[in-house]
Amino acid sequence: MELTKTLWRAFRPAGKTLQAVARWKRFTFNDAPPIFGNAKAKSGSHLLLQILNGFTQIMPYRYVEAEPVRTIRKDGGRRPQAEILADLQNQPPGVIGWGYVDATPENASFLTQNGRVNFFIYRDPRDLLVSQVFFATDMHEEHGMHDFYNSLSDFGERLKVAITGIDRDGLKMVSVKQRYEGVFQWLATPGVMCLRFEDVINRREATLASMLDELERTGYKVPAPRGKAVSLLAQAIQPKKSHTFRSGKTGGWREFFTAEHKSLFKEVAGDLTVRLGYEKTNDW
Repeated sequence: MELTKTLWRAFRPAGKTLQAVARWKRFTFNDAPPIFGNAKAKSGSHLLLQILNGFTQIMPYRYVEAEPVRTIRKDGGRRPQAEILADLQNQPPGVIGWGYVDATPENASFLTQNGRVNFFIYRDPRDLLVSQVFFATDMHEEHGMHDFYNSLSDFGERLKVAITGIDRDGLKMVSVKQRYEGVFQWLATPGVMCLRFEDVINRREATLASMLDELERTGYKVPAPRGKAVSLLAQAIQPKKSHTFRSGKTGGWREFFTAEHKSLFKEVAGDLTVRLGYEKTNDW
């Protein structure tokens, strides 16, 4: 199995490039601006990935990278900054990159160079927490919180831990407030188009059109007519094809947050939902 994955990774770039050559009738892919799609985990990264793959159908890109650039290793632990920056710098010409990258000065400086395009997707922190608990408990046995979550009595207890975070017995997970420090850093970074997961779901055509506008701000002209381009991007969005898909809904947190969870969230995160624009007041 591992050998098969290794061979697939080795031959995928060549195969995808040949497909792009046949589609676009060209051998060079340097016209369209470099793109990087970024996210907080469990915030719609695979939704964004589907849009990025849609870009390869309407503009001359070779393909979208198979593997994300990660700040945190799959098995836990933060990667050195030099490794992350090297991954970003080594993105081949005409290839769209994506990942889970923090807004460090080094990363932000590279990604926001003139002529580059950056998308960052985030979502309502309450929905993120529900998604994270389901993912770690039921869908990803290698997740660092899998065993601990399953040792708890029910979903409600797991959700409390997701809100507060944990740092004991070798387990470390930050609180919901700390999770969103990185979101605010990207929100404050010029040269990054920040997208709400909820807008991609509920205001899809307008959001996709805005993403195309962001591309054209580099001076590049999208070759497909705008209406057709938006339609093709919308068709590329198929959440159920994502291996992390659970519900694809917005506002689903209301089904799981009890009065106790709401109180705990506000105690830990303060007015986080107000600062993010999801609530007008903290009386929710």
